[in-house]
Amino acid sequence: MSQIFAKRAAAVSALALLVAAPTLALSADDFDLSSQIGPNPALPEPQQYLFPPMRLAKVVGWKEGETPTVAPGLKIEALATGLQHPRSLYVLPNGDILVVESISPGTEPVRRPKTIVTGWIESMVTSSGETSGSNRITLLRDGNGDGKPETREVFLDHLNSPFGVALVGNDLYVANTDAIMRYPYNPGDTKITAPGTELVPLPGPPIDHHWTKSLVASPDGSLLYVGVGSNSNVAENGMEAEKNRAAIWEVDRASGRWRLFATGLRNPNGLSFEPQTHALWAVVNERDELGPDLVPDYMTSVKDGAFYGWPYSYWGQHVDPRVMPQRPDLVAKAIPPDYGLSSHVAPLGMTFYTADALPAKYRGGAFVGEHGSWDRMQFNGYKVVFVPFQDGKPSGKAEDVVTGFLNADNQARGRPVGVAVDKTGALLIADDVGNTVWRVTAAGK
Repeated sequence: MSQIFAKRAAAVSALALLVAAPTLALSADDFDLSSQIGPNPALPEPQQYLFPPMRLAKVVGWKEGETPTVAPGLKIEALATGLQHPRSLYVLPNGDILVVESISPGTEPVRRPKTIVTGWIESMVTSSGETSGSNRITLLRDGNGDGKPETREVFLDHLNSPFGVALVGNDLYVANTDAIMRYPYNPGDTKITAPGTELVPLPGPPIDHHWTKSLVASPDGSLLYVGVGSNSNVAENGMEAEKNRAAIWEVDRASGRWRLFATGLRNPNGLSFEPQTHALWAVVNERDELGPDLVPDYMTSVKDGAFYGWPYSYWGQHVDPRVMPQRPDLVAKAIPPDYGLSSHVAPLGMTFYTADALPAKYRGGAFVGEHGSWDRMQFNGYKVVFVPFQDGKPSGKAEDVVTGFLNADNQARGRPVGVAVDKTGALLIADDVGNTVWRVTAAGK
C-alpha cells in the first residue's frame, strides 16, 4: 500500500506544479466546438507540451431527487442505483438487462515521469480512484416495463475488468480485458454459476492502457467483433507494445480463429451494426496532447482491411509529428472517419435506435455516450448525444439528449458510458461514477 500512496503523492505533487504552470492558466477556450461536429471537422494547428492541459471534474455523485436533464419531449428516471461502476449494458431477448460493472485492472507500469500524472488522472476519471470491488454483471428484470425492476441479482461474478457482452443462441460471451469468455445461458436464468471457457485471449496486461473491450456479434451470429484499444497515447511505449492493438478483431465464433478486421483505431468502443446497411460502426477516442481542440473523437463505419491512421496520422493524412519513425506509406492509405464528435469528449458507448417509443425524430439514428474530457481546461462531453441518420449515414448535427452530469460548479454528479434500448423502447444509460442506470422515456408515458 505504501507504494500506492507514494505514487499518488508524486502524482499530486506533479499535478500541483502542472496546474501552477503559466501556460496552463484557466483561460477561456473560444474555439467553436460545433465546428468539429460532422463529416469535415475543423482541425486547428497542433500544439505540443511538456505537460498537456489537464482538469479533473471532482466526483460528487447525485443528491437525493437529482437527475440528469433531458431534451424536450423526454423524461428520465433511475432504473437502478447503488451499483459499482456500471460501464456497459446488454438487453437479453426476454427483456432482462445485464449491467456490466467493472474497474480498470490498474496494472500499467510507470515508464516516464509524465505517466505518473496522466496515468493517475486517467484512473481517477475512469474508476474514481478505486482499485477493488466490482468486476461483475448484475441482472435487472423489469417484467411489466414500468422502470422499476422486480428482480436484481448478481448474474456473473469474479470477472476480469469486463466490458462487452454478446448472446448468440445459448452462448453468452463476455469480453474481459484479457479474453473473450463463453458461458452457457438458458432463457430466464438469473445467475450463471458454470465456469466459463476461453474462446480467445485478448491483449491485456502488463500495460493494458485501454482496457475496455467492446463486443458485438455479426447479424448471422457466426462472427464476433471486439475492439482492442492502444497501449499508449501515440506509441510512446514502442510499437511492439501495440501489437494487435488499436484495432477491431474479427473472431470466428466456432473455432476462435481471429484476424485484424480494421486497424489504426486508437480506442474503438460502442461496436454496433447500422440497421439499414448492416455496416459495422464504432465510436473512437482519438489521441491527446496536441492541444485542447485536437484531435476530434469520432464515429465511423468500419471497413474491412481499412487503416484509420493511428498513431502516424489523424483524420486521414494529418501527420502526427511526435511519432518516430514515421510511416508515410501507411499515412498515404489512412482513411478519414465518417463523423467528428469534437475533441476529447471520450465516446464509450453507442446504440442505434430502431424502436418507436421515443419521439419519431430519434428513429434510425444513433445515441452516443460521451464520458467527458480530462485533458482540456474547458470541459467537453459529459452527456449523451443523438446523431440523426438517413440512408445509413449521419445526416445532421449531433443533438444533446441527456445533460446535467456536471453541476453548476463543474463537479461530476455522473458520467455516461454505455447506452442500450430496453424491450419497451426506452433508452438506458450506464453512469459509471454516479453508480446508476438511467432510463429515458417519452414524456407523458
